[in-house]
Amino acid sequence: MADLRTHYMGIELKSPVIAGASNLVTDIHNLQKLEQAGVAAIVYKSLFEEQVQLENLELYELKTEYEHRHAEQVTLFPNSQSVPESPEDYLLHLKKAREAVSVPFFASLNAITDEVWVEYAAKAASTGVDGLELNFYSLPDESANDRETIEKKQVETLRKVKEVVKIPVAVKLTPYYTNTLNFITELDRAGADAVVVFNRLIQPDIDIYSEKHTMPYNLSSSEDNRLPLRFTGMLYGNVNSSVCTSTGVYSANDVIKMILAGADTVQVVSTLYRNGVEVVKSMTEEIEKWMDSHGYKNLESFRGKLSMKKSENNLPYTRAQYIDFMMNSGDIMRKYRSLS
Repeated sequence: MADLRTHYMGIELKSPVIAGASNLVTDIHNLQKLEQAGVAAIVYKSLFEEQVQLENLELYELKTEYEHRHAEQVTLFPNSQSVPESPEDYLLHLKKAREAVSVPFFASLNAITDEVWVEYAAKAASTGVDGLELNFYSLPDESANDRETIEKKQVETLRKVKEVVKIPVAVKLTPYYTNTLNFITELDRAGADAVVVFNRLIQPDIDIYSEKHTMPYNLSSSEDNRLPLRFTGMLYGNVNSSVCTSTGVYSANDVIKMILAGADTVQVVSTLYRNGVEVVKSMTEEIEKWMDSHGYKNLESFRGKLSMKKSENNLPYTRAQYIDFMMNSGDIMRKYRSLS
């Protein structure tokens, strides 16, 4: 029987398949079904800084609502539990979710200011989770924020979080950095226990009939995994951090590709929504069959085999790939036309 065990952030997992952060994992029943299906670890849905700021604002408004009418009521603080979806609610649900399953369990944070990153990293760690996932990104909404300022701030945030928690910390990134590989190297030096490539952001659209913005939520597809696959192949052997591939991992074939490129683990979300949590069981079974048919006894036997570091052909990871494709695009188009 093929051995699917791997290590992620120093934690041994029974397979490389991790359930990524989503609303799906907020349901205890779903968590237990995922564990029964054989998922190796689970990332709980993210806590956003906006939730913290909203709670602070609502609590302040509740406390000051009548202060100009009845001064004595300023000291009669309302029950903060009346604020819906508060960070404290999140932490309570996180703790219950952690206790509901036995597989490694990670919290996910999506903040802006260092104060919130550090405070809630410590609070999340106190719930008993096995690790943290920090979601780093910076939207291009302020042109005055240059690359160096943004990246230095994020590296410093990682260092500050690492100082206050004893559990391992992963960083989940978008691909939108000037030099993503260089930035990952900086995070690696700053102590990141893992990097997750990549976070899939929801992009705005415009409805031309209502002339309004919309925010459609589209699940990923297998074609979306090519960019993270490429970066995974370039990261293998060049960082100490674990490498986890995310976005477009739908099937056993996708997982195998990522391991060949050099991934330690993968995160799945969209396939859970489309195919149900039971897909995890079929994925691991098909990985085992593929390994047996190729004579691989464990993941290390083929991990990184087609990475940039180990592959005899580096063309897929270089500019030459683009040039070669464009120079021969006419032949490719003729081939497609002949098939139609």
